[in-house]
Amino acid sequence: MKIKCLLVDDEPIALDILAAYIQKVDVLELTGRCSSAVEAFTVLQSKPVDLLFLDIQMPQLSGFELLRTLPNPPKTIITSAYREYALEGYELDVLDYLIKPVPFDRFIKAVGKMLTHRPTAPAPNPVPEEGPFIFVREDRKLVRIDLRDILSLESLRDYVKIRTATQQVVTRQSIGYYEELLPAEQFIRIHRSFIVAVAKIKVITESHLDIPGQTLPIGRNYKQQVFEQLQVRHLLRKLPT
Repeated sequence: MKIKCLLVDDEPIALDILAAYIQKVDVLELTGRCSSAVEAFTVLQSKPVDLLFLDIQMPQLSGFELLRTLPNPPKTIITSAYREYALEGYELDVLDYLIKPVPFDRFIKAVGKMLTHRPTAPAPNPVPEEGPFIFVREDRKLVRIDLRDILSLESLRDYVKIRTATQQVVTRQSIGYYEELLPAEQFIRIHRSFIVAVAKIKVITESHLDIPGQTLPIGRNYKQQVFEQLQVRHLLRKLPT
């Protein structure tokens, strides 16, 4: 986005020089030229201005007086033939103080200060990365379930109940189908009737384990597989009976 500039000077030649400089710098855009501070005051009420090039000695209202009347003045670069006002200018928090006639290299240096003060555009909000998911048929619709949300799957003969923290979906399918479908490093069969998400396991004993909202049995035929995959057998042996 370009920096919108307003020139304020009662000398037409000074305005022409600065306007020509602005045309040479791609990042700058000239939005107006004013021959008095009074005219500039009116323009500033109606146009967005990022950078003000402001002379000091002007009839009716000086450049400094203009700055003091503005509750929220734009960034300002003073252009003046008088060095003695520089201290007062910096007390008004101007970006730079240029002595006329302004050489182009000095103009560029002053504009560079504006670029360092310019706020950077906020980074766009990152789009949340979608994890893997499955679609499950329930009645006459397909329900999407994110794998990271699954707590457990329970066999109900010819059906499987898939449980998450917010819903339960019952679908006509075998639990063996989901044992093959789901990634083995994330899900583990603990019983002929149950599969659980490894990351959701909170407590484990020799006979059962806890996930949020459920305590589930560990089947005798599945113990070795469960303990080896979770690498807990040697820890369980150390627990007091």
